[in-house]
Amino acid sequence: MSQRTHVCHVQKDSVSDASRLLDLGGLAVDRVASDAFGGRVVHLVTTDQTASACPSCGVLSVCLKGRVCTRPRDIPYGTRVLRLIWHKRRWRCKERLCARASFTESLAAVRKGSRLTTRLRTELGYAIAEQGRVVSESAAHYGVDWSIVHAAFVEHVKAPLAAPLPPVRVLGIDETRRGKPIWAQDSDTKRWVLVADRWHTGFVDAAGTGGLLAQVEGRTSAATIAWLNAQAQPWRAGITHVAIDLSAAYAKAVRQALPAAVLVADRFHVGALANDMLTQVRQRVIRETQGRRGRKTDPAWANRRRLLTAHERLRPETFARMWNSLIDTGDPGVRILQAYVVKEELRALLALSGTNPEGHLIRTRLDSFYQQAAATDAPEAHRLAATIEAWWPAIEAAITTGYSNARSEGYNRLAKHQGRNAFGFRNPVNQRRRIRWSCTRQHRRASAVSSTLPA
Repeated sequence: MSQRTHVCHVQKDSVSDASRLLDLGGLAVDRVASDAFGGRVVHLVTTDQTASACPSCGVLSVCLKGRVCTRPRDIPYGTRVLRLIWHKRRWRCKERLCARASFTESLAAVRKGSRLTTRLRTELGYAIAEQGRVVSESAAHYGVDWSIVHAAFVEHVKAPLAAPLPPVRVLGIDETRRGKPIWAQDSDTKRWVLVADRWHTGFVDAAGTGGLLAQVEGRTSAATIAWLNAQAQPWRAGITHVAIDLSAAYAKAVRQALPAAVLVADRFHVGALANDMLTQVRQRVIRETQGRRGRKTDPAWANRRRLLTAHERLRPETFARMWNSLIDTGDPGVRILQAYVVKEELRALLALSGTNPEGHLIRTRLDSFYQQAAATDAPEAHRLAATIEAWWPAIEAAITTGYSNARSEGYNRLAKHQGRNAFGFRNPVNQRRRIRWSCTRQHRRASAVSSTLPA
């Protein structure tokens, strides 16, 4: 008799250990079997008495109606396949005021109507959101459908992305292309015409840790104004500066939706205009003098990259060789070098950014740029000077404040990276969700640190 009691006690402890190893709250391991394919089948029973509570009225039921089996999928255990079979009970609700006649047991570990355990769903969302894994790869690894993994990711990021926007002092606005432009050949003219060119406009915390605040379809002033007007007035009132590239559409939107904010032109795009001007002058001069495109035997074409390189980054002997080779070509080389000097004068003006320059120094370098642009007969240099004059208040704000739209450019790179990982997005909502989650990591880390600090 004592030996039999001892055996039963050992069996009871082994079941308890198996349940503790599985660690599904409210469920206990009844037995473990092997299937015909070498996998393991774990039979589960309910131990949590609250599982018999009616989901409509909350009253505990004591009237058993029957039993059913469900097969929730769980996280992997080892190298062998593990399948769960939950032997659930179906209860009758005897509460007279309750409209529900019967119900099956449900627990927090396995939610009602779900074929996944809660921890597997959490694991799927974490794998995509925090580990940067691809949806299709995670679906194949965990043996579930693509849509299940995507739904877990959406649930994982829903609450953080729906949180109120953080306060923003410097707002950055920039566009990024959604996919590739679509071209089609006209049947009559046989020319290729642009059919669709899809863009997203992104709003970025350009001087803080807020990351990518939102994206909207299109890059028009109407789309930008609509998003800005949809935000709370106190949030908009906190924006003191708005950094953009030289976009008339965004400038119009800022003036209309944020009239009190100072417009800041991104210095990188201003410098890119100067490089474009120099390239256009070089190409035009070669065509006019040679009647063809540049060749590697032409000094202007051979020095094309040195012309676009900043003067301080060229070694003295390299700069002298470039300068002398163009001077030796006569008037064509002189005209190209004049455009080069205009470009360098604009760079010298932009280089004052971040140095807290005095007003007279800014005016001196601006006048020097205008004088060099006026001294050349290149129409490209004249157009550049006109552009600088039209955007001068925004350019001056960039020089005096040091603000730029570099954060937007960095997030554009992350947006393209996410597009490559997904092999393109067909659904723009999914694309914007994935991109914004990728571009708010710094904000989430900062929020986590601030929440742990004592009040």
